[in-house]
Amino acid sequence: MWLKPEEILLKNAFKLWVTEKDNEYFVLQRRRGYGEGGGGLTGLLVGTLDTVLDSTSKVAPYRILHHTPDSQVYWSIACGVTREEIVQHWDWLQQNIMRTLSVFDSSEDITSFVQGKIRGLIAEEGKSSLVLEEDPEKFREAHLRFEKWFELPTEEKLVTYYSCSYWRGKVPCQGWLYLSTNFLCFYSYLLGSEVKLVISWDEIWRLEKTSNVILTESIHVLAHGEDHYFSMLLHLNETFVIMEQLADYSIKRLFDKEAFQREPALSDPLQITKRGLEAHAKSEQFRTFFRLPKEENLLEVHESFLWVPFSHFNTLGKICLSENYLCFASQDGSQCHVIIPMREVVNVEKPDSGSRALTVCVRGKRALRFSEVRDFQRLANTLRSRCGISASPQHSASSEDVTLMVGQKDSSKAVSTEALMTVFHPQDVENLDPKMLKEKMKEQSWNIHFSEYGRGTSMFFTRKTRDLIVRGVPEALRGELWMLFSGAVNDMATHPGYYTELVEQSLGTSTLATDEIERDLHRSLPEHPAFQSDTGISALRRVLTAYAYRNPKIGYCQAMNILTSVLLLYAKEEEAFWLLVAVCERMLPDYFNRRIIGALVDQAVFEDLIREHLPQLVEHMTDLSFFSSVSLSWFLTLFISVLPIESAVNVVDCFFYDGIKAILQLGLAVLDYNMEALISCHDDAEAVTILNKFFDSVTNKDSPLPPTVQQASVGNNDKASHFNVDISELIREAYEKYGNIRSEEVESSRKRNKLHVIQTLEDTTKQNVIRVVSQEVKFSASQLDELYNLFKRQHFLSCYWTMKSPALLHHDPSLAYLEQYQLGFQQFSVLFSLLEPWAFCTSKSTLSLWIFRLIDENQDGLVNFKEFCCALDTLYSGSFTNKLKFLFKLHLPPGDLFTCCLCISAFDLPEDGVIRKSPERGRSLCVKLTGRGKVDLQAYLKQWQNEILKKEETIKDLPRINQTQFIQFSKTLYNIFHGNPEEESLYRAVAHVTSLLLRMEEVGRRLQEPSSPTKPESSTEEASTTPETFDTSGSHNSQDAAPDLSELEWSFSFEQVLASLLNEPALVSFFERPVDVHAKLGQAKVAQLKTP
Repeated sequence: MWLKPEEILLKNAFKLWVTEKDNEYFVLQRRRGYGEGGGGLTGLLVGTLDTVLDSTSKVAPYRILHHTPDSQVYWSIACGVTREEIVQHWDWLQQNIMRTLSVFDSSEDITSFVQGKIRGLIAEEGKSSLVLEEDPEKFREAHLRFEKWFELPTEEKLVTYYSCSYWRGKVPCQGWLYLSTNFLCFYSYLLGSEVKLVISWDEIWRLEKTSNVILTESIHVLAHGEDHYFSMLLHLNETFVIMEQLADYSIKRLFDKEAFQREPALSDPLQITKRGLEAHAKSEQFRTFFRLPKEENLLEVHESFLWVPFSHFNTLGKICLSENYLCFASQDGSQCHVIIPMREVVNVEKPDSGSRALTVCVRGKRALRFSEVRDFQRLANTLRSRCGISASPQHSASSEDVTLMVGQKDSSKAVSTEALMTVFHPQDVENLDPKMLKEKMKEQSWNIHFSEYGRGTSMFFTRKTRDLIVRGVPEALRGELWMLFSGAVNDMATHPGYYTELVEQSLGTSTLATDEIERDLHRSLPEHPAFQSDTGISALRRVLTAYAYRNPKIGYCQAMNILTSVLLLYAKEEEAFWLLVAVCERMLPDYFNRRIIGALVDQAVFEDLIREHLPQLVEHMTDLSFFSSVSLSWFLTLFISVLPIESAVNVVDCFFYDGIKAILQLGLAVLDYNMEALISCHDDAEAVTILNKFFDSVTNKDSPLPPTVQQASVGNNDKASHFNVDISELIREAYEKYGNIRSEEVESSRKRNKLHVIQTLEDTTKQNVIRVVSQEVKFSASQLDELYNLFKRQHFLSCYWTMKSPALLHHDPSLAYLEQYQLGFQQFSVLFSLLEPWAFCTSKSTLSLWIFRLIDENQDGLVNFKEFCCALDTLYSGSFTNKLKFLFKLHLPPGDLFTCCLCISAFDLPEDGVIRKSPERGRSLCVKLTGRGKVDLQAYLKQWQNEILKKEETIKDLPRINQTQFIQFSKTLYNIFHGNPEEESLYRAVAHVTSLLLRMEEVGRRLQEPSSPTKPESSTEEASTTPETFDTSGSHNSQDAAPDLSELEWSFSFEQVLASLLNEPALVSFFERPVDVHAKLGQAKVAQLKTP
């Protein structure tokens, strides 16, 4: 590797370096302790220095120095890991530089020319390099060490590296931590003791910052049941954040594809950089805080003061600019923040250049004044250009009462344009009962808030806003405020007419999702009058069907119907759709997928908060899994399924303002309220009864809804069992006691627990697969565990370094356990070559394809773990007869189905290695959902019945093998024996068996001669011919009266082949020789990463 020329002192370096080549201008040196001799104690000391100190010259074992005869100064210009690499650089210098140097007169000119040439070479390399770091030179040095020490495939992308200590028991090892796209690596070398650690991110169960008596602060990594601790990091927080992001990136990319495909910025693993990860994390935090669409990215951040009219002072904060939004948040993040869509900006003014201020004018005759902006001129220009592009002509509101219902004017007449609550429960203006008066007072409070803080998309969010939310939102304003707080108003404004198009496109479609939607329509708030009529049911059907059409990966999930029903009560139909989009895709990520991963993660977060805030409950109930099971419906339906509707909507108010934090706080408040009763209960059933009674007793004393709309409470019928609890008081108590829970802490806990949840689900899958497979193979449970890990890793290896890996398409968590991980031919071929019991020779690729075709029972071009293990078990532990039967079947259809194609090219296969079959032959017809396709349950049941009734195959069931197949069978045996110490005797045995079988056939043929209408040619010559000669003979015999006679004569049964081979002790002992399974698995584990 060429290095940026750097001056070095050679005076004290003679003890560390040995000169191997030199000339007038260059010196090639080798590091002591490397190469021949080892270096003894000096080599140990040098190796230790090489690891601990950060310098290329102290790591690379070879280097080239430049010097001039009349100077004592040396310049390092190249280094190399191997002798071949450094000699290649040396030869290049001899051929391209040495002749040119003779034309210079002075040493300074020579040195200047050499340095310029080397810098030019480095710059040329940098053009094609993937290294996009702040300090490319140091990063190139680190990348050199990374490749040298870990020998990972060259495609692996190093992201960053840190000096740290790794703890082995109670002993720290000082070394280097390398974080790459797919692996966490550590290397240390201290006085001859080498420590090397490679962990793939998808194997990590837990990643967290910890501290104890010995380690003041460290990073804890749990993988494969082993704990790893890294400490003495100069930038521990930065290191942890990068590790967390890489682990999360791997989990999303390999296990949670629904979430990953929504993040195109990280789609290419070869382009991941530290800078890119940091930018992505900031953008994600920015979008979460301001509830912006997923397409927005944080582009610029400016410190400034914002004039707050309601407080009459300037508040310090940060301006955050994205493609379509200008946002401001005060310094503590809680005083106030404001979101200004570019489409709402009408002008950007600079009142006074001396004050570094600018004024942003928005629709509704409002203006926001930012002052003390360092680069206010550029910011003003940026805003003007973006507003010119982003201005939306359809937004023409000019009054302060900014309407939020953008896009409805284009709606189809089939789409409801009124919230169901206004249709089925219109407010009586003249009604002056106490509840209605209180409702009017709430509306007045909000109107005062709007007059002070603004209304619509550019409203200020402050502590007062949260206080009003906690007290309860008026019925008339609920839909408007939900749209605003969730950010759905921006989605709707930027996609006019989108919902109407979806409704029209999805109308009449029939999928599994639509079937489930129809089944659940009448289960959605059945007690509410709105959903006892066709109006409400039709609106609910349209919203759910449109969303399933928009997002087929989620489609429809139970609990979505309950949530959407409540949304339709207070929001217009199109607004309800965009609210559902905001909930499913932003506010509750991964909640409504096949494995409800998001809900499980938040339950784990809830358990952590219980341990922290309710220690008394933890002491009594050590197993908190009960709370996970009982609280699942709380999270999935935002308490709608357990609380009366008039109380549940208050919870939804808080959720749209504070996100999942509001649900966690309320959950803690519920447990705290029932603390004494839960501590005194004796079993889980009693605890469930206590909580159910509590929820039944929750009321909303301020609700203006009539009794026909409100849900009847079971608990209210039993007044002695429970006092009534007002929902407003319960929410207020939740905010007072647990309002200090920060959203940042919740997000961090989510990331930490997501690793554990995903790995627990994956482990459950593995255990179920192993339990099924163990009944059909002789492998032990530990061996099956290792085999499964190898199989799964092989599936992922093709995903590590490619942007769109076909293997990811084969991974579907919704399928049966055995079908979740499958290998195409290319993946199978690599893994089988690592585990094969015999050293197949030149036809390895051909034989691998035959095996693949044989074990792929349903001919869909994919092999699952069970099929793979059964084949491997036969070759490892099967009897002589079973092994021979397996090899025999390889040369029968479907094993040799593509032999002719393979004669042209063994690898003329699609990119993913899947040999496409007609759809009726694949398992995909039976169990897979393709986009909006339906499951053929009858075909699936028929396949299942056939598998149950499948009988054991006997040797008499096998068809006879013809001459072409028999010749290929003999060649396969020769290939298997290649390289074996007893190769010669095995070859002779096969030749003897072949000769014996052919003589048997000749005798049988002669016995049939009297009854044959024609007399065939001599068989001795034909027996030794090639398959091409056989084809000619076959075409000649086809003109005879008995066209099938040739085929009958030149075929062998399996019994004949078996009987002949049993007569050869050398062959029997070869096939019955036991295989060291443990050694094979260990070798494959080491070699797997080196053969992607």
